[in-house]
Amino acid sequence: MRHVIALDVGGTGMKAALVGADGTLLHEARRPTGRERGPDAVVESILDFAADLRAHGIRELGEPAAAAGVAIPGIVDTARGTAVYASNLGWRDVPMRDLLSRRLQGVPVALGHDVRTGGLAEGRIGAGKGADRFLFVPLGTGIAGAIGIGGGIEPGAHGSAGEIGHIIVRPGGPPCGCGQRGCLERLASASAVSEAWAAASGDPEADAADCAKAVESGDPRAQQVWQNAVDALADGLITALTLLDPHTLIIGGGLAEAGETLFTPLRAAMTERIVTFQTQPLIVPAALGDTAGCLGAGLLAWDLLDGPDGPATAPTDPTNPPEVTA
Repeated sequence: MRHVIALDVGGTGMKAALVGADGTLLHEARRPTGRERGPDAVVESILDFAADLRAHGIRELGEPAAAAGVAIPGIVDTARGTAVYASNLGWRDVPMRDLLSRRLQGVPVALGHDVRTGGLAEGRIGAGKGADRFLFVPLGTGIAGAIGIGGGIEPGAHGSAGEIGHIIVRPGGPPCGCGQRGCLERLASASAVSEAWAAASGDPEADAADCAKAVESGDPRAQQVWQNAVDALADGLITALTLLDPHTLIIGGGLAEAGETLFTPLRAAMTERIVTFQTQPLIVPAALGDTAGCLGAGLLAWDLLDGPDGPATAPTDPTNPPEVTA
């Protein structure tokens, strides 16, 4: 059965799948990244994982994978297939595409940025399906963005398009790791809400999920922390709206798991900020969860073989996936 390898590399774990031409997940697997063993060991772990996936395809599906797609964090040069820099993994200028292609006996390999790859999946087969222009914004440890245009993701001239988390929304605000102060991700990410709620509640173990529960129970301290984050997020998103005019804003990541506790005030805050020439976008939760990166990696691989209009653009409904082998 014709299939591709899809691999999503995170700071602590790797998710992988063998994906059929119709988008069916034929096999899924997970492994730890093992970053504590150092950057070279992480690269070797990825190569070993990919080789094992190829072997599984030969054994169970009767042929090796026709291509592979890999999503990785950090700065990615997709044209050269290089992992330019990833602070969490200690990488600098790793020729990941070439290393993987050699380990996989010469099959074509596509390399993608993790958020943009997840955005590709959300745009084609998830919450943004049918929208020719969308912005995917996961709210996790930080905040990033993927700009969807016409079925693809805009990388920018230097591979850094969509870094909405570093829009300054509170000049002179808390310092950010990027060197600026008052960046959106320092005020509206899941980690920022966790930090603010831990301070407000006096519980150093409290996190964003605890804050959301406290908001729902009517705690005024939690409501203030939450509203501050929502207001900062709306300020950042309105800047993106002014520049990009997307049809759909797709909000994902850990903070989006709060559901309407987040989306109801966020939609209201965006409406307050809309001016005469702007159009309120559809604001929706991401549909694919933590599988988005892996599914997007599969799409990248099929694009190498069939192009963006090939079979991989119409997979099985990811919200109701088929049975898969372990």
